Amino acid sequence: MSDRISPVEGPGDWVKSERQHERERLRRSHGRRSASIATVSTVVFLVLVVWGVTSSPGWPRVAATFLDGEEFVHALPDVLSGFVLNIKMFLITEVLVLAVGLLVALARGIRTPAFFPIRALATLYTDIFRGVPTILLILLVGFGLPALRLQGIPTDLATLGIIALTLSYGAYVAEVFRSGIESIHPSQVAAARSLGLSHAKTMRFVVLPQATRRVVPPLLNDFVSLQKDTALVAVIGPLEALRMAQIHVAHSFKYSPYLASALLFLLLTIPLARFTDHLAARTRRRRGA
Repeated sequence: MSDRISPVEGPGDWVKSERQHERERLRRSHGRRSASIATVSTVVFLVLVVWGVTSSPGWPRVAATFLDGEEFVHALPDVLSGFVLNIKMFLITEVLVLAVGLLVALARGIRTPAFFPIRALATLYTDIFRGVPTILLILLVGFGLPALRLQGIPTDLATLGIIALTLSYGAYVAEVFRSGIESIHPSQVAAARSLGLSHAKTMRFVVLPQATRRVVPPLLNDFVSLQKDTALVAVIGPLEALRMAQIHVAHSFKYSPYLASALLFLLLTIPLARFTDHLAARTRRRRGA
């Protein structure tokens, strides 16, 4: 029998051949079998992990300190109120990081000799703030800036944490933007310049729109890390989620508040990570098409 799809009743009406129906049936059957095998293997793996953890000699002590339901419920409202501060810091820092990263990336792309100092400063900024650990940078900014006692220097601990995170992640995001800009083929820049566009208009209307679309997935990965790293600001004292959990742990000597803080971060970072994977898969499909 022919494997082609044959017309019936009219030129606009098409039906699938029997062989095509059989192929689709086999494909669905294979999909169901694969899903069943994956489900069974996952359940078996989880059962083995749970059995291995709960049968360990130290499990009763871990359960008493980390899985105390009463302490979890008692600490959750305070940890949740601190987590609101984490979200605020994340949202503010995200906007600042995008601005700083884009400006630094553009500065590093300037080839005019007269602007060499700007390009050198942008390169120096990227090298320094990518090389310093984020937690160390938070300590330096959080305790160093107020010690200068200069007029206009903020003293709010959350603001100082935002500044430190912006300096750190701005360097990483600048490299992401720069890689996206450099991925645009030079022929597009040459074509835009031949049409009479200036360098600034070429970057604005031709290069940056394409580069931005290409770097969205890695940018979102950086923002997933940024959301987690807002907890590092706890080292200088703001009452965010981790700091509130530390306060409860210091009073009760139970670590369930840490578990509450971890779960709140997971509720925010996992959906963002899955959204990042979705965008990356869509980008691959577009390039494949």
